[in-house]
Amino acid sequence: MSPHGLFTFRKEERLVGKSLIDKLFRGGESRSMSSYPVRVVYCLTERQADDIPVKVMVSVPKRCFKHAVDRNRVKRQLREAFRHHKALLWQVMEEHPNQSLAVVFIWLDANHRQSSEVEQRVTGLIHRIAEKI
Repeated sequence: MSPHGLFTFRKEERLVGKSLIDKLFRGGESRSMSSYPVRVVYCLTERQADDIPVKVMVSVPKRCFKHAVDRNRVKRQLREAFRHHKALLWQVMEEHPNQSLAVVFIWLDANHRQSSEVEQRVTGLIHRIAEKI
């Protein structure tokens, strides 16, 4: 990863595509862990040519926050925490040139948290994913 792209979260890094998302939630190859109030689901997939090594999706269920403003705030916190610490996953995935990593962060709590706490939880999960790969 180039140094100028180290702390960005570009459109290409977003996890989209029904087949890949279905693969994550269907089970089998995917793995899951949580650090309350964040749960992460991830799996390794075959990397296509010109593909990004790590793709991410953030989900905050409506049952947790009824108002879109609240859901969007939590999504923003999760994306920011990932953006600051994604370099670790990129370094690990450089060791696996034929694979890419698909990651989904899911919010579990019905209460807001401080950004520092969210970042701490996401960082811990990123380190645990890096160890497992």
